[in-house]
Amino acid sequence: MTFPEVERWGVHDVVLEGPAAGNPFADVVLTARFQHLNRVVEVAGFYDGDGTYRIRFSPDREGHWRFVTSSNVPALDSRRGEFVCVAPGPGNHGPVRVVDRYHFSYADGTRYLPVGTTCYHWTHQMDEEHEESTLRSLARSPFTKVRMCVLPTGGMRPPALAFECDTPGKLDKTRFNPRFFAHLERRIADLCALGIVADVILLHPYDKGVWGVDDMTPEQDRYYLRYVVARLAAFRNVWWSMANEYDFNTNKTVADWDALLRYLQRLDPYARLRSIHNGTRMYEWAAVYDFTKPWLTHQSIQHWDATQVGQWREACAKPVVIDEICYEGDIERRWGNISGREMTRRFWLGTVAGGYVGHGECFVDSAYGRWVSRGGVLSGESPARIAFLRRILEEGPADWSRARQVGTYWLEYLGDRQPAFHSVELPDGGDYAIDVIDTWEMTVTPYGGRHRGHCRVPVGRTDLALRVKKVTG
Repeated sequence: MTFPEVERWGVHDVVLEGPAAGNPFADVVLTARFQHLNRVVEVAGFYDGDGTYRIRFSPDREGHWRFVTSSNVPALDSRRGEFVCVAPGPGNHGPVRVVDRYHFSYADGTRYLPVGTTCYHWTHQMDEEHEESTLRSLARSPFTKVRMCVLPTGGMRPPALAFECDTPGKLDKTRFNPRFFAHLERRIADLCALGIVADVILLHPYDKGVWGVDDMTPEQDRYYLRYVVARLAAFRNVWWSMANEYDFNTNKTVADWDALLRYLQRLDPYARLRSIHNGTRMYEWAAVYDFTKPWLTHQSIQHWDATQVGQWREACAKPVVIDEICYEGDIERRWGNISGREMTRRFWLGTVAGGYVGHGECFVDSAYGRWVSRGGVLSGESPARIAFLRRILEEGPADWSRARQVGTYWLEYLGDRQPAFHSVELPDGGDYAIDVIDTWEMTVTPYGGRHRGHCRVPVGRTDLALRVKKVTG
């Protein structure tokens, strides 16, 4: 007998026909138990409209899989099937996981650098030409992660929403809109094909009571999470951000967020990466969410000062991702008008300190609207320099902070300083090569040959970094 084939870490949909009467979203319970040898995974199904039900599964082991469904509806209960999981195709390295406490890799061991950008609502207008333009821009960019929302803001009037109805204040939060989710899934799959993570923002505080999605009850929140996880969790490039600027939402307490994050952790059969993003006092210092809590996999921070990465790493032994460090642009809001040079400097400062930094753009005269909101075309000066930084990192060790501790490799960043010389103290017991990196002009210039002990490197201008590597052989 020939069975369907799906690649490892791919997506396999079990499609069933069932009742369409009443409210199938709320009334029908559907799960499936997938088994390969002694590996068992239970996955929730979802209603996809017009009498169609789906159970979406991502196999993580090659070989023969069997499944059996369970439902409170006889037509959907005890349905059985089989498929074969084959080797992953080109570019499929599996989902991203945390490694070495502060860094990331794909499931197959391939290194992953979260070079992020923000396009909150690039999929919401369902404008095919605009979205294709965004994807082309991303394909040419250095970015490997995109922060994007599921729910609308109060000022938006998109053609479809996650819930049924398009009239403010009248959303039926017991019924979802399969058309909206099918479109969102297609774009997440497009990002996956580009090797880009979709950092899915589940909740936010920007509705202001217009649509009624920032003050849902705990039961409504959980109902919403169950559906979103059932539909999206199988995509290997999905991360979860429980909320953007969670602390601006006055309808929820930290205890509420704790409960939702624990619930999300239980719901997700694949344990995709999870975090939550702060908003309070970005330009001052305030305690962000306690990332030491076990239901969070990494730190997602909003703060202007990348030099604090070391403190955040010391306080919590998890990767530090500054998802918002201000945006390159020229709008009046102070979070959206730093220069491309300043954005580049902040990327370097955060990286050298052992963290990861995120990008965004907000230009008044952009024909496509603000990139940070809608995507479109990148027009800032920083993306090319971020691409250059990414190449520098890819040429170095995966854990560059550890390499510095043991004295084999490190980067020193001078930023806006311009001393005539910069002194480097080289560890005893080896020769070192030193490169002078112009982070703005994107050049690498070797300094001399091999060096030992105290080394005085001529610099004399801003935006330089030094790369120091122990020479072997």
